[in-house]
Amino acid sequence: MHNEPEVCVLRYGHRPGRDDRMTTHVGLTARALGADRVILPDNAGHSMETVEDITGRFGGPFEVELTEALNGVIRNWEGKVVHLTMYGERVQDVEADIREAHAGEPLLVVVGGEKVPFEVYEGADWNVGVTNQPHSEVAGLAVFLDRLFDGRELDREWEDAENRVVPMATGKKVVPADEE
Repeated sequence: MHNEPEVCVLRYGHRPGRDDRMTTHVGLTARALGADRVILPDNAGHSMETVEDITGRFGGPFEVELTEALNGVIRNWEGKVVHLTMYGERVQDVEADIREAHAGEPLLVVVGGEKVPFEVYEGADWNVGVTNQPHSEVAGLAVFLDRLFDGRELDREWEDAENRVVPMATGKKVVPADEE
């Protein structure tokens, strides 16, 4: 979040037609739960456009970019790397160490999309499992970011928003951001 070292989410892999919604949701979840930016594979342009549209309408700051060099992002990252995988160490066992490391340097969170090569596991400082059961990578990212930020991301203020959601017990209400 904004007065701390950067948190960047890297979506590793994207199968057009099959992963469109999931890749978009990785970006939206990263934005909503405290990351500063997301890097998507270069074939996920539609997901990029959707996340940018939401950021424009509901506020930021949040950056979205595309790359063809997924491995290069990991290799050249100047900070710590967390790879979310069901095969990793339990999040509850490593979250304090990750939070401590993030206090002093940027954090890259790698979220797989298709079969992730072994070099990603080797390039990570932590391979982290949010449960060691099959589930959605979006769910894993959400739980991980919430634990990283200790829930502080839920009270975040959004800048330059056109709209804001009014919390309600029932119903749906979206109003212009400048309306009280």
